[in-house]
Amino acid sequence: MEDVIRIKENFYVLAASSFADERTRVLKHGDMFAVFNRFGDIESIGMGQQGLYFQGTRFLSRFAVRLGDQPPQLLRSTVCHDNAFLTMDMMNLDISEDSHVSVPRGSLHLFRSQFLWNPMCHGHVRISNYSLQRVDTFVICEFESDFADIFEVRGTEREKRGKILRPEIRGDAVVAAYEGLDGKLRRTSLSFSPHPDELNEEEARFALTLDPKQEASLYFTISCEGAEHRERRSFSFGEALHERVESLHHDAAKLPRVVTSDRRFNDWISRSQADLQMMIAGNPEGAYPYAGVPWFNTVFGRDGILTAMQCLWLAPWMAKSVLHFLARHQATEVNPEQEAEPGKILHEMRRGEMAALKEVPFGCYYGSVDATPLFVMLAGAYWERTRDYGFLQTIWPNILAALRWIDRYGDLDRDGFVEYQPRISKGLVQQGWKDSHDSISHADGSLAELPIALCEVQAYVYAAKRAAARIAESFGFGELCTDLIAQSDALQANFERDFWSDDLGCYVLALDGRKRPCRVRSSNTAHCLFAGIAARERATAVMNTLMGGDLFCGWGIRTLGCGEVRYNPMSYHNGSVWPHDNAIAARGLARYKFHKEAIKIMYGMLDASTFMEHNRLPELFCGFHRRGGEGPTLYPVACSPQAWSSGAVYQLLEACLGIEIRSEERSIRFSYPYLPDILDDLRIEGLPIGEGSIDLILRRREAGGIIPEVLRQESNINIEMG
Repeated sequence: MEDVIRIKENFYVLAASSFADERTRVLKHGDMFAVFNRFGDIESIGMGQQGLYFQGTRFLSRFAVRLGDQPPQLLRSTVCHDNAFLTMDMMNLDISEDSHVSVPRGSLHLFRSQFLWNPMCHGHVRISNYSLQRVDTFVICEFESDFADIFEVRGTEREKRGKILRPEIRGDAVVAAYEGLDGKLRRTSLSFSPHPDELNEEEARFALTLDPKQEASLYFTISCEGAEHRERRSFSFGEALHERVESLHHDAAKLPRVVTSDRRFNDWISRSQADLQMMIAGNPEGAYPYAGVPWFNTVFGRDGILTAMQCLWLAPWMAKSVLHFLARHQATEVNPEQEAEPGKILHEMRRGEMAALKEVPFGCYYGSVDATPLFVMLAGAYWERTRDYGFLQTIWPNILAALRWIDRYGDLDRDGFVEYQPRISKGLVQQGWKDSHDSISHADGSLAELPIALCEVQAYVYAAKRAAARIAESFGFGELCTDLIAQSDALQANFERDFWSDDLGCYVLALDGRKRPCRVRSSNTAHCLFAGIAARERATAVMNTLMGGDLFCGWGIRTLGCGEVRYNPMSYHNGSVWPHDNAIAARGLARYKFHKEAIKIMYGMLDASTFMEHNRLPELFCGFHRRGGEGPTLYPVACSPQAWSSGAVYQLLEACLGIEIRSEERSIRFSYPYLPDILDDLRIEGLPIGEGSIDLILRRREAGGIIPEVLRQESNINIEMG
């Protein structure tokens, strides 16, 4: 019987097995991504999530390379450190003829390399004969295209589908096609070089004769033509390889280089940087980080905003790109099917057939309650970091529209708090970041009634109004500035009155539709520190709750305390550990000067990364208590990589360093900075300030704190210690 992992109300990920035990390999470029097995093949096994995907559709559902009549034996399989190339080394098993072994195992070496580029999958297969005799053998490439929408792959059933056309043979290529119910024709083209000896609708066969120490190479290209047909130049393997390498060098130069004295920390940072670059590279929306692979390889408002916040001190260009895109797609009218209202910020955008037909509402969907205040928060943080007056002027109307949405549409019952209540049955029931259907509950385990006012959303609204007030003051709108500060002060007072719980020692998770508090200990309360709404006299109690054994499991802070009725360490939002959530918690703790606790969270995330394949922190992992000598327990269908998990290390560093950069003042300020004991020094190269950049090294003091040293600067930059 299949286990059903519920991720969103009405939308599931079916889990007969998991990413964790299939050890898949992931590549991504732009709106194309691929999930392979360790052989570099695509097979319909386990969850059946393997495939080559483009614009929300699986264009290739099977692809396998066989040596002779059997799959080769795997020796090594890895995604390179830059995330661009998947390489495998394999050898033949015993090849028998007339009941005796004619080619002993290990005689033939098979090397494979695959990468994605514009939007094609390029592959190279090289076979080398290391035996002392001539070998006659053959290589078979098997393939199939099901053109399944990504929501079908995730488990959503459809009443009917379009028509898969019979594949056509065109010279050295096979072209599969699908006529969608949306009237669009999607094509997968597989071409081979040299020309196969045999080619049909399901396989290509190459006959090989190899003398001792001789080798032969085969190449394949899989191109995808989506619903939005665009003429694209065809590349040979060598040309595409050159273009891909050039793009990697260009992308690597965008993010400043961070290097420490600790190898484990460097491995974590290096992987995180490569993953962030992958989540951005080639995206048609520009430098907007997609949320995660495989299920969320698209624009998400909340994810993009929070990832940009994590990286703002290092890469303000990312925040600018996110703000620009979301401003362009801000809702301007009421549309219940999209959950759109004037001023609301996008939640999710999809390009697949089911989205086009509105079988799922996510084509252009606005069903999140927090993306709008987070948008204003990011705009304010970007303004503080860059003083980019020209850009902020262009999005100032969008900021005002977002503030109007908060007051007019966000506060449904005019009680001063922002709530959510879905307008359509197909959309998300829970519209905060914990958006699984059972994530918001009372102490007895009963689900909260709608509409729901989340504690972190009130914190975001508070921070958004303070941020907008600072921008308004800089723009000369003094009256608006005063009004926004007064509104935020009133919200803070009401929040302390209605959300604080002495019994819990923290803020309650939410108020339900009858204004009853959801008295459970959750990680959401950490976001109140992050956004600054928490009263300073209550910050210590919140810190003690977050870092106590109920919430802190040793790896990080759980989403829900282990003493709560709905606690389940294997759930999506009721007891698991999310790296981005912990980075936000650390940043909030540091804001209230709990630096040692922030470093404790950093240690937990660092230790967790060392147990993860490629040192990559996934979307989430299980919240079991940490046991000596064992790593974290993996969550079965977590996205990996996930943008805001990749950005977590940068936000954790920001929290521990207390770094604040003001480009206009050409200053870098470190407030109560700490480096973990394992780091003697930390080097940052290419940190942008204004039109220039700076290289500096931070050395840890024996008694705590840091000593900064400027290694290079393009103009005079002031370093301040607080």
